[in-house]
This record gives sequence, C-alpha cells and structure tokens, in this order.
Amino acid sequence: MSSGIRSVTIDCHDTYALAGFWAEVYGCSRQPDDFPGDPEAMLLPPGGPMVIFVQVPEGKTVKNRMHVCLEPADRDRDAEVERLLALGATQIDDQRRPDGTGWVVLADPEGNEFCVLRSAAERAATA
Repeated sequence: MSSGIRSVTIDCHDTYALAGFWAEVYGCSRQPDDFPGDPEAMLLPPGGPMVIFVQVPEGKTVKNRMHVCLEPADRDRDAEVERLLALGATQIDDQRRPDGTGWVVLADPEGNEFCVLRSAAERAATA
C-alpha cells in the first residue's frame, strides 16, 4: 500500500492574503467561501494537490524543513522568477549556473521558502 499527497498545508498569519499570493503563483482563484480574517483558506491548483492556509499566532523563525519546487509551465525560469518577485516574493538565494542549470530560492510574503526550477523546455534544450 502507498500514500498520495491530498493537500499541502501552510501556516501563516493572514490566510486570505497568502492564499491570494499563491493563487497568482498557481494561476487559480481563491475559494468563493474564503474571506479576509478567516482562520483557514484553500486553493485548488490545476494539476496539483489542494493547498490549505491555516492561521497560527507565531511567525516563521527558521528555514523550512520542506518546501515547494515550482516548474514554470509557459515561460523560462528567469521570467518566472521576475513574475514572482513582482507579485511580492523575495529572493533568498540564487543557485543558477553559467551553463543554465540550477534554481532560485524565493520566499512568499510570510517568509516561506520555495524554489523555481528550469522549465521542461529548458531542460530538454540542454539534454
């Protein structure tokens, strides 16, 4: 027997705002019954597991032990990094290499780290 990922849960202060940021990242909408001040919010990204945002009183204090790695679907890695920075992400680390490989570590508006990898097209071009 095995398990599958049903959802990913993100602790945060402002569930509605953070769900809004990630809705833009994933290209989906917040759920119609999620409102500012709600203790939980949820997204249903296309092709991915449900993402749940849960309000917690404490702030993030250390590096995530687990994080999401994004693969751009319709643009290259660098264009996606620029789009996410414009949405409010912060760059934490840059692991891009001169040969085009590597990734960029970003953080969402509440400091949760995630990576942006090369797109499938970029990987195929260097294979």
